[in-house]
Order: sequence, then C-alpha cells, then structure tokens
Amino acid sequence: MGDLVFYSASELAQGIRDRTFSAVEVLESHLAHITRHNPALNAIVTLNESEARLQAKAADEAVAAGQTLGPLHGVPVTFKDLFETAGLRTTFGYKSLAQYIPPKDVPLVARLRAAGAIVLGKTNVPKGSTDIQTVNPIFGRTNNPWDLTRTPGGSTGGGGAAIAAGLSPLELGNDLGCSLRMPAHLCGVYSLKPTEHRVANSLRSNPRLLRHMISTGPMARSVADLKLCLEIIEGPDGTEWEVSPLEKEAPIQQPLSKYRIAWCDRFEELTVDTQTQSAIQTFAATLSAAGCQVERATPPNFDFTEAWETFGELCVGQIAQGQTATLRGLASGMTKLLPSGLIPSGALGRGFVRGVSMSLQDYMTALSRRDRLIGHMEQFLSQWDAWLCPVAPGPAFTHRQTWFPLRGPLAVDDRRVSYWMWGLGFSSIFNLTGNPVVTLPISTNGLPIGVQLVGQRWQDRRLLAIAQSLSELTAGFRRPPGY
Repeated sequence: MGDLVFYSASELAQGIRDRTFSAVEVLESHLAHITRHNPALNAIVTLNESEARLQAKAADEAVAAGQTLGPLHGVPVTFKDLFETAGLRTTFGYKSLAQYIPPKDVPLVARLRAAGAIVLGKTNVPKGSTDIQTVNPIFGRTNNPWDLTRTPGGSTGGGGAAIAAGLSPLELGNDLGCSLRMPAHLCGVYSLKPTEHRVANSLRSNPRLLRHMISTGPMARSVADLKLCLEIIEGPDGTEWEVSPLEKEAPIQQPLSKYRIAWCDRFEELTVDTQTQSAIQTFAATLSAAGCQVERATPPNFDFTEAWETFGELCVGQIAQGQTATLRGLASGMTKLLPSGLIPSGALGRGFVRGVSMSLQDYMTALSRRDRLIGHMEQFLSQWDAWLCPVAPGPAFTHRQTWFPLRGPLAVDDRRVSYWMWGLGFSSIFNLTGNPVVTLPISTNGLPIGVQLVGQRWQDRRLLAIAQSLSELTAGFRRPPGY
C-alpha cells in the first residue's frame, strides 16, 4: 500500500467508495510516510494524528453502512497554517500564536470536512505568510523535496513540499502575489488560483485584513483534483459578500486543434533563464505539433511597469491600513530614514514604499488604475483560449537569508534580479488583474519547472478543461527521487 500516498485525491475517494482500500489504510500509509520523510522536509508542522484516526474509522463505518458519501469521503487533506481549524493549532507563523487553538473552523475548512475530508494537519508558512521562502521563528525552515538545500517557495511552501513528497494528496492555500503558484512551480505540482472573489478568503474569525487581489485555492498532483476541490469551496460562505453565487457552468472539453494558445517567456525587461526559456519554448512547440494554434504574444497595451507599481501599492497599502496610525507613521518614517540600499528598488519596490503611507485618495486612485489594467488584460485574453507564461525566472534557488536587509538579488543566468521581482514579477500581475491561473509542471529535467496558464475572469471551469487537455501533453506529476 506504499503507493497509496501518491494516488490523487480523486483516486483515493473512489477507492474508498469501492472498498478497494479503506480510509484507515489510506491514513496509516500517509502517517507512516510522514514519519519517514517529514523530519527532513519540515513541511507539516502540526499533525492531527489522533483525531484523524477516529475520523478514518468513522469514514469506513459509513461506507459499510451504505451511507451517502461526500466527494472527499475518507481522504486526508492538509491546510496552510493560516486557516483556523477547530481544536487544532493555527499559528500564522507568529510566535505570539504558537499555542493558539481556534474554537471553530473557518467556513472553507468546514466545507471540506462536510465533503468527507479528514483534516490531516497544517503545513508550514513564512511568518505572516509574507515571503517567497518558507521559514518562521516557531517551526524553522521547510526544504524542497527535490533538493533539500533549496527552497520550496512561499508562502504555501509547506503545502507544496507536502504534496510533491506524498505527505498529503490535497492542500488548501491562498495567494496574494505568488503563494500557490510559486511552490507548485518549484516543487513540480499543480495549483489553481481562482478568479478573485470566486472563493471566499476567510482565514480566521476576526475582521478581514485583505480585500483585494487575494485568492484561495487548492494544490494537488492532478488537474482533476483542482477541479474537484473548486467545486467544493467556490461560492458565498456567509462572511464575504463580494463572492458571487455562480452557476456551475459545464467545462468545455475540445480537441487540441480547437484551442488558440498565446505564450511568452518575458514581461518587458523581466526575462527567464535559459533552462526555463527552453522548457517553455519546447512546450509551445509540443502544443503546436499536437494541433493547437500557438502564437507568441503579450498584451499590446498593457503597461507592466505600471501594473507592478500598482500591485505593490495595493498589496502593502491594504496591510498598512490594518495597522494603527502610530505604526503606519513609524513605518513611513523608516522608509525615509533607511539607507537607499535597504529600500526595495524597481517598480515593485516603488509600489511597496508608496503603499506604506497611502492616503484614502491614493488608494482610490490605485484602484482606478487597476480597473484600467484589468480591462486591457481582459481585452487581450478575449482573443485566446488561454495564455501560457512563466511563473518565475528560474527553478528553485538555494536557501537564502530571509531578514529583509540581507535579501540579496537572485541570479538569472549572468544577470541579477531583485529578490521580490524574482518572486513576484510574473505572478503578481494576475493578482492585480484577478484572473484565474492554473500552474502546470512542464519539465522535471533536474529541478521542476512550471508555467502559468491564464484565463479570462470567471472562466475557471473552462480554464481547468483546457489545463486538463494540455497536461496530457506533459509528463504530468513525477515524484521526487527517494520518495
């Protein structure tokens, strides 16, 4: 039963329903695998072992009794350590919350439980979920299963490592700049960043801090599992009134020859390394050979520099507005007193700095710029079935200092790219515009390389159907050596 840990969530649910194996067998296989591999990875930081065993036993009893089963009946799942779970520690990576036990589930956790899922545990995050690496003062650093000396990315880094290494078949995370897509890319798995406001983003019971650009979605080892999870979590949850009730549009599965796919390997001056460029160009050629209509293209009237600046302003501006006036004043003063070498540079950096001290008028102006940029992106995407572009300039990099004065630039062949632009440059654009994005692994020649497959807003199901077709032209998920 060792291979059970690399079955997809859909396969596990079907096997439990068919009594090919039991929920207890599935859980025990995962617990044994976690015992063997998690000490080196540090991906799962809180394990729900005793309660999960009780839930697995109850799941098997329900099968035996012929009860109606949910779509994830008996399947163990993990949650990013930001989602409050009843009776199970939730830390957000902060020392002050190291022993915090929430009294209740947030709605999305409750939905997955109602679908039959078993809460296996919580996965590691950077402190406050604000880094492209995963390390915090409570649990320490998470390592990439493909190479322990490298990062799995952030901020859903624990989840990416857990899915890739077979510690969990399904992870629920969220994404404000790259947090689902970066770990999926660096660890060789799949993720879905849904359209903004398609899924509620309730992480905890207190008032929301983030209102714009954030999306909650799944990470898994197949497109089918992304679709299954979306069907469970999408739609209003009674806490976020921006989330629209959606008709369940039927996915449109078409022959590859019917698809028109745009692709690129650069956004203005932001380029990828030769390995990533070769992987993307090879995949584009594979699509073309399979009959897709493929063309290199980027939005002709989309100002990426303005988009990066606007994202930076709105990202930091939202966070800053959640702080006291005193803290905002101190932060604003620090940006004026710090040596220039310690202040983030480039378009993203300029946006971050401006966001610290944004006025309400500044904030509204930034939202208006965002509206215009969304319009340009939608106009471009309306001409294509999907747009294929990089997740990051390269594969997983070796662990680096996470204290901000010591975050140096990262190498892209013979060039140097700032830390934040490397991590957020390609992905943050689609947080700003709110488009759905599926991350697909396209190469595991050495370290994994993934791509973003971008669709029009609200066309999540259609994008997943396209992603399923395209994934059949790749090698799909491959387990890292040694797992």
